[in-house]
Amino acid sequence: MSAHGVRSSQSAIAKIAKPSYLMGGQSSASAGTDKAQTRLSPRAAGPDPTAAPPARPRRHGSEAASCNGGGGKLRGAAMVRITEDLVRRCAEHNDCEIFSLEEISLHQQEIEKLEYLDKWCRDLKILYLQNNLIPKIENVGKLKKLEYLNVALNNIERIENLEGCEELKKLDLTANFIGELSSIEALKHNIHLNELFLVGNPCTEFEGYRQFVVATLHQLKCLDSKQIERSERIQALQNYPEVKQKIREQEQAYLLKRAREKEEAQRRMQERKDKKQNQMESKLGIDRPDSLQEKEKHQAEGGEEQESWRTVEDDEDKRFWEEPTPYTPESRLETHRYIEEKRRAKENVRESKKKEKPLWTLVTAEGKVLNVNVPKLHFSLKDDEGNNQIILDLAVYRHLDTSLLDIDVQPTYVRVMVKGKPFQFVLPEEVKPDSSSAKRSQTTGHLVISMPKAKEIILPKQKATTSVKHSDCNALQKNARRGRQVEKLEVDPSKYSFPDITKIIQEKERIGLGPIKLQPEKTADTKNSYADFEDNEDIPLLI
Repeated sequence: MSAHGVRSSQSAIAKIAKPSYLMGGQSSASAGTDKAQTRLSPRAAGPDPTAAPPARPRRHGSEAASCNGGGGKLRGAAMVRITEDLVRRCAEHNDCEIFSLEEISLHQQEIEKLEYLDKWCRDLKILYLQNNLIPKIENVGKLKKLEYLNVALNNIERIENLEGCEELKKLDLTANFIGELSSIEALKHNIHLNELFLVGNPCTEFEGYRQFVVATLHQLKCLDSKQIERSERIQALQNYPEVKQKIREQEQAYLLKRAREKEEAQRRMQERKDKKQNQMESKLGIDRPDSLQEKEKHQAEGGEEQESWRTVEDDEDKRFWEEPTPYTPESRLETHRYIEEKRRAKENVRESKKKEKPLWTLVTAEGKVLNVNVPKLHFSLKDDEGNNQIILDLAVYRHLDTSLLDIDVQPTYVRVMVKGKPFQFVLPEEVKPDSSSAKRSQTTGHLVISMPKAKEIILPKQKATTSVKHSDCNALQKNARRGRQVEKLEVDPSKYSFPDITKIIQEKERIGLGPIKLQPEKTADTKNSYADFEDNEDIPLLI
């Protein structure tokens, strides 16, 4: 394989990795045999490791995400180490117990060194470490039970330190930088090794690559997801001396080229570091007496300095991604560092903006208190004349913890701090802060503040009224009027049809007994009708 590539080739590698590495650690070569050639530069003639293909520009955005774990969470610029906390978080399926852990996935963690796992997880059988920045296989020799090791998409350049993995059956080294093909001789001691994946490495472009691997590892049954036939092995053993000599020559040429690439990478990194230092000095104005004056001048011009520096940074970013560069472990690490640096710069700007929050104006310079509602809460103000107080109902968030509320009642205004955001309201009348009270509703979460008025009002006592029916009221009114009047006996004959008692006796003497209508009208008529009648008063009347 040509050692020269571009940062855009990382997108091709990411496409190889995602179907298999990110979804459960299936065989990576099965998904990578056809697509891995996108990052290789095949030649019609025989391979020439010293020839460099035309470099292509870097790509940024989604294609550069493979440098930081395929778009995973970015971490600090310092080297990411394997820690006990990281291992425990990845061991949730085992109740976070690491001593009995048999399978763990540490992919896309930006790990730059393989360590500690042989001490903490002695029973590991499956280990996923794909899509990191590991430059060397180390500290796994004590994992005697390890059966599957996946270190695809890393910066590994040779196969080593796997002799102690006695039960190793499957090794995935897809899309690394292995150019020393002779280092596979270290796998002769892994007698149970059945599957090996080297697709996407520089050594796969060497002439006689497959024959050399098949003839060297007799226990191997599958190479790059392709079964090894018996006839293929016999033929590879027959041509082994010649193939081995060719592999040695190609390795030497590749190692010389790699040495030049490392020197070039160091030079480029030093130039970039010096350039960055010069830019920082010019920006901060170190050891320049006129820098303060220039800075004040730029500030007076309306922040043109900041805009110019933003333009410079944008140009630098564009130049970095469009600059042709070989695809090497150094360039992959450089891209990762660059992305980390940009991320940290953005975080610093964001944090500085958070710290430089504008202070809210609650009281003007003249001493006038303003109405402020920064948390944008609904509220209502009620004037309770009956109890001579003012009630403020503030619709605080229902699930907000009460400890995040700070209430300050003053004679002329009330202020409530909700998670550091002020709510301030000017009261229509003066109140008594010492007698005020605040309560929180357990159902709605509303905050109710009761503030007694400073000016007391004396109200007349109201009689207790009871609800009485209208007819009962009329009856009570009539009884009251009757109680106030003196009762008298009514004897008026025109109103009552009683007989006149005072005249009963006189009528009997004059008229006599019997009904009044049967009595004769006049006594004189009687005298006229009887001639010999003689009225003697001494004789009693006949009855």
